[in-house]
Amino acid sequence: MKKKALAFAAVACSMAMLLSACGGSSSNTASSTAGANIITAYNSEPQNPLIPSNTNETGGGKPGDLLFSRLVSFDKDGKASNEVAESITPNDDATQYTIKLKSGWKFTDGTPVTAESFTKAWSYAANAKNAQKASSFFSTIKGYDELQADGLKGTEQLSGLKVVDDTTFTVDLNQSDSVFPIKVGYLAFAPLPESFYKDPKAFGQKPVGNGPYKLDHWDHNKEIALVKNPDYKGNEQVKNDGVTFKVYTDDSAAYRDIQAGNLDVMESVPAAFTKTFKTDKKVQAYSEAGSVIQTFTIPSTLDHFKNDEEGQLRRQAISMAIDRQQIIDKVLNGIGTPATDFTSPKTPGYSDSLTGSDNLKFNAKKAKELWAKADAISKYDGPLTFSYNADGGAKPIYDAVVNQLKNNLGIDASTNPIPTFQEFRDAIINRQMTGAFRTGWQPDYPSAENYLWQLYSSAAADGKGSNDGDYKNPDFDALCLQAAAAKDTDSANKLYQQAQEILLKDLPAIPLYYSNASGVASLNVKSGYAFDWQNLPTYTEMSKK
Repeated sequence: MKKKALAFAAVACSMAMLLSACGGSSSNTASSTAGANIITAYNSEPQNPLIPSNTNETGGGKPGDLLFSRLVSFDKDGKASNEVAESITPNDDATQYTIKLKSGWKFTDGTPVTAESFTKAWSYAANAKNAQKASSFFSTIKGYDELQADGLKGTEQLSGLKVVDDTTFTVDLNQSDSVFPIKVGYLAFAPLPESFYKDPKAFGQKPVGNGPYKLDHWDHNKEIALVKNPDYKGNEQVKNDGVTFKVYTDDSAAYRDIQAGNLDVMESVPAAFTKTFKTDKKVQAYSEAGSVIQTFTIPSTLDHFKNDEEGQLRRQAISMAIDRQQIIDKVLNGIGTPATDFTSPKTPGYSDSLTGSDNLKFNAKKAKELWAKADAISKYDGPLTFSYNADGGAKPIYDAVVNQLKNNLGIDASTNPIPTFQEFRDAIINRQMTGAFRTGWQPDYPSAENYLWQLYSSAAADGKGSNDGDYKNPDFDALCLQAAAAKDTDSANKLYQQAQEILLKDLPAIPLYYSNASGVASLNVKSGYAFDWQNLPTYTEMSKK
C-alpha cells in the first residue's frame, strides 16, 4: 500500500514493498524492446487485475502509477503539481471544488481524456456493486452513501459530480476536505477510457491509460512490461524507453540478480544482505529515512482483543513486550527506526511525543502487569498466531516478535507463514485471519490523513477500504473529519495528532518500525537512481545510458 499494502520487505500491508519474487525473467519479452534502454525492476504479482480503483497493494500500484496520470502528480519529495488538471479551485469552506482540465490529453487508445473520464471512473469506484478496494477514498463525495445500497446496477453515478463541459467538472463534498486537492493524486482517482466499461475484466489484463508508459505485455507471475508512451504530455521527464517489472517470490534471488546485472533495481534489501549491501561493490546501495511504516494488525473481532478494556490491555501489553530497537539492530541491521506513532517521520505533522506513545516503548515489566490485569477480566494464554507472506522477507522479523512475546509475556505465540503475498492478502480481504497479521503502509499522498482515515476509519472497514482489522471508533472518526475541515494544514495536523492519541490507546494495529528507503541498483544503471517520498525508486528518471 498504494496503497498500499506492501508486499514486504519489511513491511506490512501497504508496506515496504519488499516483496520479492522468485526468479525469473520472462522469456517472451517483446522484441520491440530489444537493445533498448529498459529498466528492469523488482515486483510481486499484483493481487488483482490492473484497475486503478481496485489496486491497494504495491504489486499492482507500482505499474499502475506509471500507466495512469491523475489530476495532480508528486515530485520526488511529495510536492504536488497540476498534471491533467489546469486548476482545482475550492469554494470558501472547501465543500465544493471546480476542476478544469488541460486540453489535448489522450489515452493510449487515442480517445480524449475528458471531464467524464474522471466522473464516471470515480462513480464506478464508489459504487458498492463494483466492489472496488479503494471505494472508501470517495466517501466524502456527495452521493457516496446512496451508492452503498443493495440492488444497484453498478452504473449509478455520484450525485456530487457534475460535468460542466468536456474539460470542466465540479465536485460537491459531504464535508469540508482541505486534503482533497492532494488526495486526487492517488491512483484510485485516475481517469478511465470508455473502453473500460465495455469489458472491465479484459481491461484489467490490458489496461489503457494516459501515463508516461503504456502496457506492452503482462506475463502472469513472470513480468509486466511497460514501454514509454510517446503521446504523454505530463510533468514526468522520462529518461528511459520502458520499465519491466519482474515478479519474484524470493527477495534474495532478486538481490543476486542485481549483483549479476540481470535486474536493475529493487526497493528493499533482503535480511541476509542488510549487513553487507552498503559496501557491496557489485551494487549501488541506497538507505535513507523513509515514509513506510511496518505494523501488525489484530482483528477487532478477535476474542480477548476486542476494543474493550480487556482487549486494550492485551494490545498494550503485546506492544510493550516487543523490543523494537533490538529487532532493528539484530534483524534489520540498523535499516529502520522504532515507530513512535501511526504515520512516519516524513509525514507532515509527525510527532514522536504524542500522549500514548509510551505504549510503543519496550517495558517488559509493565507488559506483564497489563496482561495480568486483562487475565483478571478473562483468562487467556493463547494460542496467538502471527501470519505473514513467506515470499517477502518477513520471516526473521516475525520469528523475533514471537520469541520476544514468549520470553517477555510467557504466552503461546507462533508464526503462520502463508506462501505468497497474493494468498496472504486474499486471506485478509476475505477476513479469514484468526490471529495477528503483518500490515504496513506506503503512503498514497503526503498527508497524515492517508495513514489515519484510510486505515482506521469506520468508512474504510468491512471491506470498503484498507481498514483490515475492521476497527471502529466514532471519536477517532470525528477528529479526522474535523481535521479534514480545518482551514490550514497546521490546524489539521493538530487534530490528526489528537486522533492518533486515540489509536495509541486502542492500538488497532501495533506499530513496529519505519522502514528506511533502502534498496539496490545494478551497475548497469548510469543515472537517475534515487528514491521518492513513497520509498520507491524514481523509475522514470533512471537510465542505462
